[in-house]
Amino acid sequence: MNGIWMSGWRSFWREMASNARTMGIGGYALVGILLMLLGAVIVLAIMGWSSAEEADVTPFGYFAMAIGILFSLVFGIGLMALLFYSSRAGYDEPARLVPPDTDENRESRTQD
Repeated sequence: MNGIWMSGWRSFWREMASNARTMGIGGYALVGILLMLLGAVIVLAIMGWSSAEEADVTPFGYFAMAIGILFSLVFGIGLMALLFYSSRAGYDEPARLVPPDTDENRESRTQD
């Protein structure tokens, strides 16, 4: 089991290295910008966490947080279920051109 896990990680890193070799200057710039944004978010999260050390949460606050978490889970699970359903039902298939009706007497049939 451990060998399968390790070979999976090796192939993952091998593919990542291959993708990094084929990336252009724009790709490296994008990765750099995203890493800087990640660093800024981490710094802001640490500052926010440390500034609220002594804040007490009321029971209403815990209730509101629980409701928010519950709705987030319901919407997330519902959207994932719809995604899997549409994939299995064939709604994600590419559009196909339907051949036109070649019946010459189509007008006569619709008049009856």
